Amino acid sequence: MHNVLPFWQRDGMAIACSFAMQHLRFLQYVDAVARCGSFRGAAERLHVAASAVNRRIQDIEDELGVCLFERLPRGVRLTTEGELFVAYARRRQADLEGVLAQMQALKGLQRGTVKLAISQALAPSFLPRLMGQFQRSHPKVDFEVKVLDHALAIEALQGFEADVGMVFNPPVRHGLDVLAKMPARTCAVMAQGHPLAQRASVGLKECFAYPVVMPDASLAGRAILDRVVSATGLHPNVVLQANAFELMFGYLRHSQAIGFQTRVGDEAPPGLQWVPIQERRLHAGTVALLALPQRVLPACTAAFAQHVAHCMAEA
Repeated sequence: MHNVLPFWQRDGMAIACSFAMQHLRFLQYVDAVARCGSFRGAAERLHVAASAVNRRIQDIEDELGVCLFERLPRGVRLTTEGELFVAYARRRQADLEGVLAQMQALKGLQRGTVKLAISQALAPSFLPRLMGQFQRSHPKVDFEVKVLDHALAIEALQGFEADVGMVFNPPVRHGLDVLAKMPARTCAVMAQGHPLAQRASVGLKECFAYPVVMPDASLAGRAILDRVVSATGLHPNVVLQANAFELMFGYLRHSQAIGFQTRVGDEAPPGLQWVPIQERRLHAGTVALLALPQRVLPACTAAFAQHVAHCMAEA
C-alpha cells in the first residue's frame, strides 16, 4: 500500500477534491459492501461484477493507506477505519443527493424523493393525509417510507437510509435535531359496534372487562401501558399481542376485544372507533419530527418537513 496519511488526518476540502464526481461511484461500492457483508452481495445490488467491486475497494484502500474491510472465510467485516470511512461515504452521498435536489428546484423542476422513517402509529391515516396534501402542490415529488419501531427509525436516520423521521416517544438521548413535536394520547380502539364505542370516554377498568389486544414490547406504546397496568394493579385478559397495528386492527374489527393506540389526527382506522381513556396515570406521549444535526436536507424534503411541522403545530 502507498505510504499516505489516514484520511481523517487530511484536510476535508482536499479529500473532497481528490474524490471527485467519478469517485462518488466508488463510495457507493464501499457502502454496498458494508450493508451486504460481501463483495458478491454488493455486486448483485449494484449490478456489476464482483471482481470490479473488489478492485475498486482495493484501490480506495491503497489510496487511503488503510484496510477498510477484514476479509473473512465467508464475506467481509468493517475494520475500525472502515466504519469511519463508511460514515464519511454515507454523508457525502446524502449531501450530493441534497445538492442535486436543490439544483433541480432552482430549475423549477420541483422533483425529488422524500425519504422517511416513521412509527407504525403514523402509518394508517396521519402521514398518508400529509403526503396527499403535499403532493397536490408538488405533484412531481414522490415518497419512500420505512415503517419501523422508534429505535430502528432512529438507526435509519443515522445510517442515511432516511432523511427525516417521525417517531412516537423517541429515546431521551437520541442525538438528533427535533424539527417539531406534538402531544399524542393513547386511546382505546374497538369495533364501531362495540358496547363502549359510543362512550365519550372510558376507564381502564372498563376496558379490561373485555378481552384485550396489546402491542408487543417492540412498540413504544407498550411501555406506557405496562407502567399504568402495574400502577393500577389491574389484570387484563390479553388475547393477542402483536408488533403490527394492521393485524391488531383486523382482529378488533371481528371481535369484542379492545386495543390501544396512540391517537394522531382525527381519523380512526376504517371500521373502528377511538374512545379517550380517563386515567390520570396515563400520560400523553410525544410524536417528534427528527433529522440529523447539521444535515442539509434535499429541497423537497425540507419543504415537506416544513409542511409536517405546520400540521403538527395546528394539531
